[in-house]
Amino acid sequence: MTSLTLAYPETTVHEATAAAIIRVLEANDVEPDIVTGPKDVLTDMLKKGEVDFYVSAWLPDEDAGMLAPGILPLGNLFRPAAHCCISAEDTLLTSLDDVAQAGPELSRTIITPASLRKHMENMLQQYGLDTAGFSLKVLPDEEALAELNAALKREELVLMPLFQPCFLFHIGGFRILNDPKNALGGEQDARILIRAETKDEMEQDLLDELDELMLSAKIISAMDYAMRVEGMTADEAAEAWQRGKLLPR
Repeated sequence: MTSLTLAYPETTVHEATAAAIIRVLEANDVEPDIVTGPKDVLTDMLKKGEVDFYVSAWLPDEDAGMLAPGILPLGNLFRPAAHCCISAEDTLLTSLDDVAQAGPELSRTIITPASLRKHMENMLQQYGLDTAGFSLKVLPDEEALAELNAALKREELVLMPLFQPCFLFHIGGFRILNDPKNALGGEQDARILIRAETKDEMEQDLLDELDELMLSAKIISAMDYAMRVEGMTADEAAEAWQRGKLLPR
């Protein structure tokens, strides 16, 4: 096999993940055709056999609907997870159990990326934050990330719902709050989805390399930062990762 169709959603995190996969494919003389778009459209294309690879599905929960007969998960790239953070590293708050009793310096409006809405609605209920005066301001993901980044720069004390990986984790300056009730859900496995027919046609050595490829949320967060803040392309960020130049040693 010398060509295949690879799809990923239109986010920088997924683009960064795909770039790492693409470099492995190209090193094995496989030139992928790239398809991007909304996740639901790509899911439909995958199930119809119109794409061979999807990068990456977050399983078992976030992207469970993408699985279907003839579509196989491959590899364990990194462990994404939903978190609720607080925009101060030196805060006395360490757990979501503590938030309802926080003082007025903590904003009661929680800027929430749309992709985290259900997680955060569950969190508000589980920890009684809805009755403690907290409410969600749900925005499209990119708008929410921009507002949270601006709040960090202004040193405002806010709650920050985030999926890790994300460029903000590379910047830092905040604390992940413990979630003893697991209201936000557990860690996921970021996996490649591959059509069974495509897998049968690929060289076993390449399949083994993809199956064993280890990234990390830290690496993808750094790639996301390199693309968003330093102006790298996804391929440049993937090359920097491969050359060991992306993260301090």
